[in-house]
Amino acid sequence: MRVSGMLRLLALIFALVATWIFISSYISFNMKTLRLPRWLAGLESQAIPVVRTKCGLSKPCPDNFFAFKISSGAANVVGPKMCFENLVIMSPVKNNVGRGLNIALVNDVNLLVKFLKKIPEGTLVLMASYDDPGTKMNDETRKLLSSLGSSYANQLGFRDSWVFLGAKDLKDKSPFEQFLKNNPDTNKYDGWPELLELEGCVPQKRKAWPSVAAQ
Repeated sequence: MRVSGMLRLLALIFALVATWIFISSYISFNMKTLRLPRWLAGLESQAIPVVRTKCGLSKPCPDNFFAFKISSGAANVVGPKMCFENLVIMSPVKNNVGRGLNIALVNDVNLLVKFLKKIPEGTLVLMASYDDPGTKMNDETRKLLSSLGSSYANQLGFRDSWVFLGAKDLKDKSPFEQFLKNNPDTNKYDGWPELLELEGCVPQKRKAWPSVAAQ
């Protein structure tokens, strides 16, 4: 039994040594010798670079166009956000948004009318609703907003969602506008319609406005 057991042990040791010699002779674990297959290396060299756009637009704007993105508020919880030429000019993080129309933080309708009248000709105006943009509006306010190119200023009411980009004394209606009526049957939130988001490229020269549309 002892001789038989010794032979089995020697056989096992021989098998292990032979296996180790085989592996050492025919397989290299040196990572420097690893090479990618040609087809995989080709794909690596053809990788598409990530293009970063202003304001996170889905595609970059052409030359002589301004990039913008406007988001309305969501219910009375999340405030609106405005980005122009990759600069966030209004957002909850900056703590410069408030209930109503966010052109600037204006709560008095008389101050709003005065503010709108003082906008210089050719100035771009970005607006976004938050909670209740229409309750305090009067006829003069709606007329001034319409003169900026709005198609929905006369319809804007209690808790409607609205985003808009216009300009002072625009002869035609602005193509950059979205409006969603407060409707209990279709509202996404409890008492409010869903958030609206408007982005696009606005021509630096207003003569080109009729030929473009918001994305």
